[in-house]
Amino acid sequence: MNNPLDQSADPFSAFPPLQFIPCPPPVNPNFGPNPNPNPNPDSSLHNPTNTRIPNPFPASTNNLLSFTVPKKRRRGRPQRKATSFLIPPIPNLTLNGNNGPISSTTSILASSFRPNVETPSSLPQRAPDTSDEIIVINKESTGEALIALSAGFPADSLTEEEIDAGVVPVIGGIEQVNYILIRNHIIAKWRENVSNWVTKEMVGDDIPKHYHALLDSTYNYLVSHGYINFGVATAIKEKVPAEPSKTSVVVIGAGLAGLAAARQLLRFGFKVTVLEGRKRAGGRVYTKKMEGGNRLCAAADLGGSVLTGTLGNPLGILARQLGSPLHKVRDKCPLYSLDGKPVDPDMDMKVETAFNRLLDKAGRLRQLMGEVSVDVSLGAALETFRQVYGDAVNTEEMNLFNWHLANLEYANAGLISKLSLAFWDQDDPYDMGGDHCFLPGGNGRLVQALAENVPILYEKTVHTIRYGSDGVQIVAGSQVFEGDMALCTVPLGVLKSGSIKFIPELPQRKLDGIKRLGFGLLNKVAMLFPHVFWGTDLDTFGHLTDDPSRRGEFFLFYSYANVAGGPLLIALVAGEAAHKFESMPPTDAVIRVLQILKGIYEPQGINVPEPIQTVCTRWGGDPFSLGSYSNVAVGASGDDYDILAESVGDGRLFFAGEATTRRYPATMHGAFLSGLREAANMVHYANARIVRKKVDRSRSKNAHSCASLLADLFREPDLEFGSFSVIFDRKNADPKSAAILRVTFSEPCKKSHDGSKPDQQHSNKLLFQQLQSHFNQQQQLHVYTLLSRQQVLELREVRGGDEMRLNYLCEKLGVKLVGRKGLGPTADSVIASIKVERGSRKPASTALALKSGTSKLKTGILKRKMVRKAKIVRSSNGMASPANSNVANGNFSGETRTSEGTRSTDKMHIDTLGSGQNQGDMYKQ
Repeated sequence: MNNPLDQSADPFSAFPPLQFIPCPPPVNPNFGPNPNPNPNPDSSLHNPTNTRIPNPFPASTNNLLSFTVPKKRRRGRPQRKATSFLIPPIPNLTLNGNNGPISSTTSILASSFRPNVETPSSLPQRAPDTSDEIIVINKESTGEALIALSAGFPADSLTEEEIDAGVVPVIGGIEQVNYILIRNHIIAKWRENVSNWVTKEMVGDDIPKHYHALLDSTYNYLVSHGYINFGVATAIKEKVPAEPSKTSVVVIGAGLAGLAAARQLLRFGFKVTVLEGRKRAGGRVYTKKMEGGNRLCAAADLGGSVLTGTLGNPLGILARQLGSPLHKVRDKCPLYSLDGKPVDPDMDMKVETAFNRLLDKAGRLRQLMGEVSVDVSLGAALETFRQVYGDAVNTEEMNLFNWHLANLEYANAGLISKLSLAFWDQDDPYDMGGDHCFLPGGNGRLVQALAENVPILYEKTVHTIRYGSDGVQIVAGSQVFEGDMALCTVPLGVLKSGSIKFIPELPQRKLDGIKRLGFGLLNKVAMLFPHVFWGTDLDTFGHLTDDPSRRGEFFLFYSYANVAGGPLLIALVAGEAAHKFESMPPTDAVIRVLQILKGIYEPQGINVPEPIQTVCTRWGGDPFSLGSYSNVAVGASGDDYDILAESVGDGRLFFAGEATTRRYPATMHGAFLSGLREAANMVHYANARIVRKKVDRSRSKNAHSCASLLADLFREPDLEFGSFSVIFDRKNADPKSAAILRVTFSEPCKKSHDGSKPDQQHSNKLLFQQLQSHFNQQQQLHVYTLLSRQQVLELREVRGGDEMRLNYLCEKLGVKLVGRKGLGPTADSVIASIKVERGSRKPASTALALKSGTSKLKTGILKRKMVRKAKIVRSSNGMASPANSNVANGNFSGETRTSEGTRSTDKMHIDTLGSGQNQGDMYKQ
């Protein structure tokens, strides 16, 4: 076993600086009509604005080198026809002054942005500007671009995630180029040794100082979204804080998605609780230790087993951190006929070529059909073409053809009769690339490392999830687990079954997506033998059948003898046979497998021993999975994966798992990456809530401060008549300047005798009585409004007592009385102005009080003085126009608040004034 600290770089790290042109074949027959039709990972799928960096690469792709990337869709047998990444021949390097050689990639990028203008050497050189200078980090920019590409980033544009995160202020342009160069450099730096924690300082020397702000934002994005510094290395585990400092999260499910998210959230400082229904972690990744006599044992992967592509695969990174080399699944995969004889290689190649040709024809057909192909199955198209073109005409060829169909059903965990012709392979463009591999000792090693020190509660079967604005409640049996957020990682099969009740119900959009997507089945028979009798020079071999309905029954065998620690052989059951297998007695299954093995090896003179131990899986009957992995069924599309990934409840309930990733569905690394993705999303929502709380707290504090100040100011009103009192800024003499009027209800209404007629009625008498009745239940009620000083004077002159003044306010002025909060920010400005004015006149008032030998002017004297002054300076200016932003047609919210904090929703009309109308001095004592 390798030393975990002695890490080799990625295979890409040894590449020379190439001009890299990632592109699919010119016509991609495997892509049909898509609401977002763009199979190229480097395309505008990641750039909604279609703003792209000018392509620095030549339009011609002649004389290109290529390396193949096997598609995930043909997992069981290495594909002989693969998607290619096209690479131009190695370019010559150009010199960059004293900075040494740089790749022509960077040179072309730079020339595409810099104006072709000569600058005289005599002119002064201005300071570098990040908006018009392409940085040169080192000569390996193209090699670093390849590494970033393997991590899922496009070569010349931003992903949708990057755009949403606002990594650059403007999409397109030189700053975006520099961001991409820095991003690729940081990723490549970490991939050199994934057991280290990469810091900004490690790459800071490579980046010009005036770009360090861009370096900071790039680094923070990569760390928070789990593109670097993730996993199980000691240096990374040491970053988990001893005590959580952030809110609580409940993770439902301890599979790869749940464990990946939990570890990230713990490192971010969240309090995490993981609920797992089984007695173990790992979910559909399950490594069982099989044992026999003579100290024989082996690690059998009964669930996810093959790492499909290693270029950039995060599980490959975990394996490197554990110091474990991966075992490449070798290309050799002989097929055996019904009678046990090897299939003729020429016939094998002929049928496989015909099969691939039919897939290509089906791809072209869906392009011609357009949207109609969404409702057509892949199986129907293949069978139609097979009959038309006469492929697989004899019995042997037909058996071979059915074997390839079984292999296709294995890759998709679904019947081809139910797979969507339009979108069954929608994720192929995002294939990780590289070899398919086994992890020695089983994938349970990854699960064990990920679960270390993660708080997991086992045998907690969740049946109810409540979510709302206040948080979440997860009910498992009689226990209720509460948190600020929850992450649901249960398999699609469980969501389809409805065994978990969501309160409130999930949005119809998500329910429809759950229904549309397919969830298939794959089963296995694992057998531990006394010794290896099938040979150690291969990792796979296949077996044909003459019954189309049983074509997936033990059609493929995986040899784990080189990685499991013992002579282990696993037979796969796919397609329709996988469903029948669920009810097949285990003894019958083992007998059938042994018959096949004996039919293959005994004619060669090789004895097939009885297995020491056997295990048969039943993933379809497992209540915690109810199937194996997802596929795009007829009527579904890749959009449904995105829909399943959407959070609900305003960032309270999130979803992860292989069925929530459009790029990497039905894979272990897809599940893992979805966990990292949702951890980043949860951090985003948690931070947003913290910001909102701070803003709300600041507003509340400011409102409370203004309310207290208002009460203090009204202890000495500037004008008082009846139940009405007024405060204003005396330094502002403008009649239109704002004043705050308060109406106090503190005693039963007295009948007025100053000229009002007995039969006089007004529309607000009932309201006045209601307010007075409200006072009888509360000690005091204050309601307010903003008026101009001119309006205050007119109100003061109204005869008939408080009831008539109230009628004047509502009928004549057409305004509304409100509680303190209803006054709005304009009143806050007026209050602050009055406070400043009061502070400047207090010394004079104090001197006057001392001189007269009194401590306080009596209210009655103040009233008389104010009235006299008012009569002297009264003018005929009109009422001010409403300017408060909360006002519409002279009305605003009628909520009022008493001194006790009790709300009243009685509505009155008031004319209000805006800010900026408080100049001059009108009332002076």
